[in-house]
Amino acid sequence: MNKRLLVFLLLFVTITSFSQEKDKYKKVVAQFEAYYNDVNFDAIYYMYNYKVKRTSSLGKTRTFFNNLHRELGPIDKIEFRKQIDQSELYKITFGSELRDLEIQLDQYNRFSSFELTYHKPDGLTVLERNITKMTLPFNEEWFVLWGGVSKKENSHHTNEKHKYAYDFVIMKEGVTHTQDGKINEDYYAFGKDILAPCDATVVEVITGIEDNIPGELNTEQVTGNTIILETANQEYIVLAHLKHQSIVVREGLFVREGTLLAQSGNSGKSSEPHLHLSLQNTGNMNIATGGKLFFNRIYVNEELKQDYLPIKGDLVKNRS
Repeated sequence: MNKRLLVFLLLFVTITSFSQEKDKYKKVVAQFEAYYNDVNFDAIYYMYNYKVKRTSSLGKTRTFFNNLHRELGPIDKIEFRKQIDQSELYKITFGSELRDLEIQLDQYNRFSSFELTYHKPDGLTVLERNITKMTLPFNEEWFVLWGGVSKKENSHHTNEKHKYAYDFVIMKEGVTHTQDGKINEDYYAFGKDILAPCDATVVEVITGIEDNIPGELNTEQVTGNTIILETANQEYIVLAHLKHQSIVVREGLFVREGTLLAQSGNSGKSSEPHLHLSLQNTGNMNIATGGKLFFNRIYVNEELKQDYLPIKGDLVKNRS
């Protein structure tokens, strides 16, 4: 066979196959939109393949889409954004709200993966690390319960927005509390002053959330009482699980390094009093990507370190 003809035929088959694949996805997405707008959530469930049904029962599917429809209303339009490996990513417009839908279809045109998330705009800058010089946001010596760049060192590692986050506690003689640890006041970290780690502007304050009883979790308000700071370099610092009614700053306020912000607490998805600290690329926690947070000059296990990223097991404190 002529080589040029062979190349042409292969190209034709490839283009035809791609076009058929696109048509397949287009029809399934249109069917999903119709079912959703008709409030036929059972039909959406039956668009799942067995793998998705194992993780999302009919009851869970009904609840999820009922809540979504009540909160956002009907779908105005669905637009293809891009292909990601074997999946396709779409942008869904619900009135003024946007969401991203990433799907993959099996050989029977059923959803083999289905993930609806907050819309992440194209071109959102990802921070590798901080440029702004940071101090630790507390006095005294604290213990790094979770921190570092690997899953072994950091339980946050699989969460994109908190990938390099820290959890700090105060440890004395190998424990974080006195007595039996059944009340927050037993914990050394509870009520400790939390300070601004650098000059920054307060861009978000979440408050009004009660502290948990130790061992219990608030899964509805994950970060609990929270402050988000924006540096002059458009870096966003999240300080979370703060003590109920302890926040003393407001949104829009410019604060200097060392300014009192709040006290450490046990609010949100927190099993004991501690401080969650992380760096992210946007003030919107729903679409953020985490970055590595280094500290300028701090003591680590009683040794002075410069431009240091603490890891699990470190004892850290500021230079006095």
